[in-house]
Amino acid sequence: MVVVEYATDRYLATLMTIFYDPTCLEYSKPGHPERPERIARIAPVLKDRHPGWEWRSPRTATDDELLRAHSHQHIERITNARGDFDLDTPFYPNIEMYARQSAGGAIEAARAALRGESALNLMRPPGHHATRDRAMGFCYFSNVAIAALDALETGAERVAIWDFDGHHGNGTEAIVMHNPRIRFASIHQFPAYPGTGAKSFANIDNYPVAPFTPRKQHVEVAKPALEKLIAFKPDLLLVSAGFDAYVGDPLLQLTLEREDFAKFGGWLRETDIVVAVVLEGGYSDDLPELIDAFLTAWNR
Repeated sequence: MVVVEYATDRYLATLMTIFYDPTCLEYSKPGHPERPERIARIAPVLKDRHPGWEWRSPRTATDDELLRAHSHQHIERITNARGDFDLDTPFYPNIEMYARQSAGGAIEAARAALRGESALNLMRPPGHHATRDRAMGFCYFSNVAIAALDALETGAERVAIWDFDGHHGNGTEAIVMHNPRIRFASIHQFPAYPGTGAKSFANIDNYPVAPFTPRKQHVEVAKPALEKLIAFKPDLLLVSAGFDAYVGDPLLQLTLEREDFAKFGGWLRETDIVVAVVLEGGYSDDLPELIDAFLTAWNR
């Protein structure tokens, strides 16, 4: 077992570390909402506004790391694919490499957080819809679940996952459910894709939000969801940060504004738990401003 050494005072994380590699921009499909421009427009904004932040290249996740969350058969399907996985989740040449690198970035972000850094995985593809045996919803490997299970193998006793993406994190849920060392919370539009997340059970807390719910009510749901995770007293809080609950997002009918994502970041700043953030969805042209507001409030 590899043990990650915690920082001497792991509650005083001041450095923002971003895991990013421009090779994640190399694949695309015309008209697909999960497009390279999402990430390509974020990186220069963050580099210009936050010159002191550190940028690192992620590594690719190994088979052993992936197998904590996925079956051998699933990894082989991703590796040997020659056709689309479903209408939302296309085959791309070298998609296995891109998906492994995104998962590796999530692992490294979690490990950096456990060393006392504020860490973001700014990679694509996203991951929270991928189940143990299925690629779906733009996702191939379950990045946050993989990072959570790695953290448990490398020194953490308990991990919490706060998923505020506007879609339910069904893949993360399916992989971590009934694991007593993980607590998962998802705040998401319901009904909406993928049609799951209506009920809570065991270590899973789901907070379905109806379409067009006023933003104040949405925020009032997100805060106790986070507080319940903090009460679990995890060694690490992983955040599936999706920005498709934004009022201007084309895929959902939620109403959050830029200021609400800044509020989410402020809540993270106030907690004494180390945090790693993994980018999920968010398909508005305003995505760079949304993520900058969130990260700036978190890393003040």
